[in-house]
Amino acid sequence: MSTAPAFGDLVRRALALPGDRVLLGLAGPPGAGKTTLARALVAAVREAAGDESAAQHVPMDGFHLADVELDRLGRRGRKGAPDTFDVAGYAALLRRLRGQGAGEVVYAPAFDREIEQPVAGSVPVHPGTRLVVSEGNYLLLDGPWAGVRELFGEVWFVAGDAAQRTGRLVRRHVEFGKEPDAARAWVAAVDAPNADLVDATASRADLVLTGDLDLPTT
Repeated sequence: MSTAPAFGDLVRRALALPGDRVLLGLAGPPGAGKTTLARALVAAVREAAGDESAAQHVPMDGFHLADVELDRLGRRGRKGAPDTFDVAGYAALLRRLRGQGAGEVVYAPAFDREIEQPVAGSVPVHPGTRLVVSEGNYLLLDGPWAGVRELFGEVWFVAGDAAQRTGRLVRRHVEFGKEPDAARAWVAAVDAPNADLVDATASRADLVLTGDLDLPTT
């Protein structure tokens, strides 16, 4: 199903997912707006519940391999590709969140763009958190990623506009230290092939979000 629904409809769909603990995945190519949507959904659910622990954002990017390991593997020049993540660690965290016991806080890693490195223990998920929103490029990918899809109640695919994605990615790389020419070269050589790979997985999603999303302004 492809659509560009109102944001309120997305919030209602997320809230209607069954279970005491719901894992909602947001897949899509780099620069499509997954993080923006994840944060907006979490904020809306928290506001509706009147409880900051009602929802939490757990990014897949927290499972980037550290640069020192990427150097060892010879993959740093492709940072962000599917084989530059700890997919087994990510799946293990999702399984732990699905079976979270009473009274236990589970800590997830985040990705700090200031230092371009994962940071362990950054995101607390409380036992009472009902909705966990996790976004990342490769949630619907085959191969080593194949077991991830089944751990989510639903996965939505955030398509975004290709031209806007490219501009957003270049600006992001420049903001975090690359020269403009180097940023454009990285997007062309690394981000664009990753986007093509991810775009091919859209048909596996429960919902494909196209066009401009009606997100609340902050």
